Amino acid sequence: MRRDGESKILFPTMKPLDMPKKDAAKSEAAPTAPVKEEVIDFSKVEIEPLFKDFVDFDTFSKSDFRAVKVKTCEAVKKSKKLLKFVLDDGTGEDRVILSGIHEYYEPEELVGKTCVAITNLPPRPMMGIDSCGMLISAVHHEEGAEKLHLLMLDPHIPAGAKMY
Repeated sequence: MRRDGESKILFPTMKPLDMPKKDAAKSEAAPTAPVKEEVIDFSKVEIEPLFKDFVDFDTFSKSDFRAVKVKTCEAVKKSKKLLKFVLDDGTGEDRVILSGIHEYYEPEELVGKTCVAITNLPPRPMMGIDSCGMLISAVHHEEGAEKLHLLMLDPHIPAGAKMY
């Protein structure tokens, strides 16, 4: 019973298991405003048609897709398009991949992100630097302009995790 004579019934609430205790107290104390989801109009989007030719399973399984964490990213000097990524691919050694996506991203916004790379392509020299793989992006056209989104994964996925 409360001091004013009224009884109050308490109902337990569930908290996420991975939430630190001090953050859990904050979230109970101050409710936050609901996050408004961005509405995307896909009616003006054009995508490339699917390939008509099939790839046999053995050929596909030779491709090694891995989660990679961006350790550093910088613009390549004397190039308007290339970004140089130094990546953690789970092997303990840095992997360098160059990608022509500077038109779409600034290097500093990609540091710390988890992306997808194909890691078993032969090294390809670009601007005097060996690019050892390829980052995977989604490309489409919208109102006549090409749009590109680097494929980014949940940050809980560890570097080196294999994609199937």
